Amino acid sequence: MEKINIEEKILSKNIKKADALRELFKEKGVFVLNLVSSPGSGKTSILESTLTGLKDKYNIGVIEGDLQTDNDAKRIRKLGIKAHQINTGGACHLEASGIEKSLEQFDLDNMDLLIIENVGNLVCPSSFDLGEDCKVVVISTTEGDDKPAKYPSMIRVSSALIINKTDLLEHVDFNTEECIKYAKGIQPDLKIFQTSCKTGEGIKHWSSWLAEAIESKRKS
Repeated sequence: MEKINIEEKILSKNIKKADALRELFKEKGVFVLNLVSSPGSGKTSILESTLTGLKDKYNIGVIEGDLQTDNDAKRIRKLGIKAHQINTGGACHLEASGIEKSLEQFDLDNMDLLIIENVGNLVCPSSFDLGEDCKVVVISTTEGDDKPAKYPSMIRVSSALIINKTDLLEHVDFNTEECIKYAKGIQPDLKIFQTSCKTGEGIKHWSSWLAEAIESKRKS
């Protein structure tokens, strides 16, 4: 009896779909960011702080991934930015097919930036390409500085790491240097940002990096 590797078939199908999406985004000149993290790291708060400073300069769309509710999408819409909610109903990640279907809600011809806020999980999303230009992983100071060491696959496929909730550093047992050391040991070229949505620390630096990426995609 032939043994079928179901996981391999699923990933192969997703890769083909993701490659097609990447070509589409390249054709339209849209920079696509896949934002990933554990639940509660502050992804949506980072988005709110970031998009507030970028929305007057760029046309932006957001795809929100969650098991249930459209709470995060509502928060983004309050900024005047179009947001589409994907509820996975139990799946721990978004897939390229879901992104493709969601694009019906957006006008790619008039878009500069598409942000995909993935389901809160540092395991499955590392294996599923969504046609994005880059993955950015968020780790908060409340999670432990060894998070990169525990989830190396996510660090390995990411272009940048945001260490969030720096305003809590004096209240938690988190060694920023150790966290960066773990992360750089896995991905030496990883760009590092340290942010606080409470104080605004690092948001401008992170937003400038993102703006440069958008401009670069426009010119390519």
